[in-house]
Amino acid sequence: MALPHGIVHVEELPVEGKRVFVRVDLNVPLTGSAKDRQIGDDSRIVAVLPTIRHLVERGARIVLGSHLGRPDGQVKPELSLEPVAARLAELLGSEVILADEPAGDGARKVVGDLRDGQIALLENLRFHPGEEANDTDFARQLASYCDTYVNDAFGTAHRAHASTAGMVRHVGHKGAGFVMAKEIDVLSRLLGDVDRPYLAVVGGAKVSDKIEVLDALLDRVNAIAIGGAMANTFLTAQGKQLGKSRVETDKLAMARNFLRKASEKNVAVHLPTDVVIASGLDAEDARAVSIDAVPADQMALDIGPVTIETYRTTVTRARTVFWNGPMGVFEKPRFAAGTIAVACAMADNRLALTVVGGGDSAAAVVQAGVADRVTHVSTGGGASLEFIQGLELPGIAALASR
Repeated sequence: MALPHGIVHVEELPVEGKRVFVRVDLNVPLTGSAKDRQIGDDSRIVAVLPTIRHLVERGARIVLGSHLGRPDGQVKPELSLEPVAARLAELLGSEVILADEPAGDGARKVVGDLRDGQIALLENLRFHPGEEANDTDFARQLASYCDTYVNDAFGTAHRAHASTAGMVRHVGHKGAGFVMAKEIDVLSRLLGDVDRPYLAVVGGAKVSDKIEVLDALLDRVNAIAIGGAMANTFLTAQGKQLGKSRVETDKLAMARNFLRKASEKNVAVHLPTDVVIASGLDAEDARAVSIDAVPADQMALDIGPVTIETYRTTVTRARTVFWNGPMGVFEKPRFAAGTIAVACAMADNRLALTVVGGGDSAAAVVQAGVADRVTHVSTGGGASLEFIQGLELPGIAALASR
């Protein structure tokens, strides 16, 4: 597994008998009431098990740190990591001691009492305002709990927070966990020489959310297939009438400029030729029509069957595929066909490097039951987008700094 110069894999770090702080991403969805919260999806917990087990086997004293939700620097009991600690202990088959705070006397005692192979989990790091502010004092507090630092939370690597960047300079040894190392390895391949054709499939709601990654991709890919509500803005920029469909009217010039640059660089841009329309998200009258026949009182909510077949063929013929963003409102079953079709097409292309860029796309490959048939499903949506733009991610840069 290739890592950038200066970044050490956890397997090479001195951890035996040492206190090892592991920044993990346990930001899982919770269901149920505030008094009886259940984990809706434990895939992020499962993802970090290899790193934790490796450290346990080597006799490290493990201090886990994670955020959950957006408490905005305040203690919010409904965002406690208590149910996460319980699920982690269940999966590991061993005790996970939950500190009642992210930092302070209580946390210090829990960490100080650890023995070789034991695991502690600090309470939600974002309960402390110093986490997101990358406060120096808070960063030093976290660093005082460990001899060695491991980052296994790629999903937060694009954030310069105390636990991802600030504390790292105060720790003697640092490195990447198994999740982080794999993310860096696979995503780096998308920035180098790849087998071609190289296709990017980009969806989601807003052009404004993705225009920077789209611009960056123009210098790397051979083709881009666009879906989701953002496709409506590009189609409107071409003069199409899309009824009540969601369109960023203030981004039409941006869309036209992007299409012009793509043409100049000989990058093919695929846009829907038909769409599934309805009067609203909960309407029963969904049907497919040509992009030139969207009624004034209807909205486009998924790519249509002709476009699905075009995109499926394009994905199948590619030899490198990066996908980020749904093709429609896929959380509604009647508007999920386009997204599921892209997921299945990627899974069926066994000759290609196929990378799913986290977020809704990751959820879609899981929903389609094909997550194990693509090369890599990223654990970080925003982080993966910044990485493939070639931007420096603070959480990764901190691991390489001296």
